[in-house]
Amino acid sequence: MTELEKLGANAKAAARVLLTAGELKNKALLSVADALIENCDEIIAANEIDLAAARENGTRAALIDRLKLTKARIEGMADGVRQVAALPDPVGRVIEGSVRPNGLKIEKVKVPLGVIAIIYEARPNVTSDAAALCLKSGNAVILRGGKEAINSNKCVANIMRAAIEKAGLPADCVSLVEDTRRESSVELMQLTKYVDVLIPRGGAGLIKAVVENSKVPVIETGAGNCHVYVDKSADIQMAVEIINNAKTSRPSVCNAIETILVHKDIAEAALPMIKAKLDEKDVTLRCDERAAAILDGVEKATEDDWYTEYGDYILAVKVVDSIEEAIAHIAKYSTGHSESIITESYAAAQKFTDEVDSAAVYVNASTRFTDGGEFGLGAEIGIATQKLHARGPMGLNELTSMKFIIRGNGQTR
Repeated sequence: MTELEKLGANAKAAARVLLTAGELKNKALLSVADALIENCDEIIAANEIDLAAARENGTRAALIDRLKLTKARIEGMADGVRQVAALPDPVGRVIEGSVRPNGLKIEKVKVPLGVIAIIYEARPNVTSDAAALCLKSGNAVILRGGKEAINSNKCVANIMRAAIEKAGLPADCVSLVEDTRRESSVELMQLTKYVDVLIPRGGAGLIKAVVENSKVPVIETGAGNCHVYVDKSADIQMAVEIINNAKTSRPSVCNAIETILVHKDIAEAALPMIKAKLDEKDVTLRCDERAAAILDGVEKATEDDWYTEYGDYILAVKVVDSIEEAIAHIAKYSTGHSESIITESYAAAQKFTDEVDSAAVYVNASTRFTDGGEFGLGAEIGIATQKLHARGPMGLNELTSMKFIIRGNGQTR
């Protein structure tokens, strides 16, 4: 048995304990939250090792920000765990019930998925977010982070495991794959005997590799080529503020926008105002010919730019003739994550929300709200961009399946 198989077997055993853990799950979560705060200095010290390595390797500033843990961010991680503890437990909830003509009482009941494996990249806060959600929903979790955050992840995972065990549950409710070689990731994708569901969190390359190579069922999440369409009836100042927030508040995350589409009737008035605001954050604009004719000091967009999730202070810009053209562009290039329309027209808003096929579709708001916490779900495991089982922010309910419980008094068929 390999080390990863041992990890899987231990997680499977822990998942069986979680089936009947009840309030012990909340006790364990509150213990974890306290432990994160108590060991804040230790976590920051481990994170500094990862940050130093990232700087030495020439990692982009936006990705370093994604990797960085501060006291405030660790406090946010602990708050997220407490919020999950306060949420209603989905396990055991009766979804549907009926009585058949023969007297059989049938209930459809929420149950955990079992063992969830998560492969993710540079955000060490995912370690606590994911573990908390899995624990609350009765699932054991195997975490496999990237090498860029290995010291941070090991520290956070060890603190969580000790806190969970202190509360009376198996430490193996949460485990971390410490081998960051590609081989460990591939082996985890094949671990069908122990892992019930695999969730990738990260860039398009990671997600594509997992979807194409995993034998374990995959819930596809994360890739965020998100758009804002500025309609001809838009309030320009509103558009400026929303685009600025959606691009620059945290450009490395999956709900940040990568392309803006601007109606030709408003482009000459709107684009200079948008650029002036984005210039404050040194955002590079890659424009089609019509946008470039309006703006100075911009780069020319290529076909690849429309497909790209930059995760950086770069934004593609295109002028469109109609809302139909904007919707067609989104249909061709979007990853199905989050899109927004800025408009004063009810008809345009309705058309956009009806015809844009993404997990989250906004009217006059920033795409940065596509987040489990902002949607009232507590922390999230990721943003599902597929259509089977779960779509959008994945909270507790999305980490459960169901089973039928049938009660009779001697019926036979």
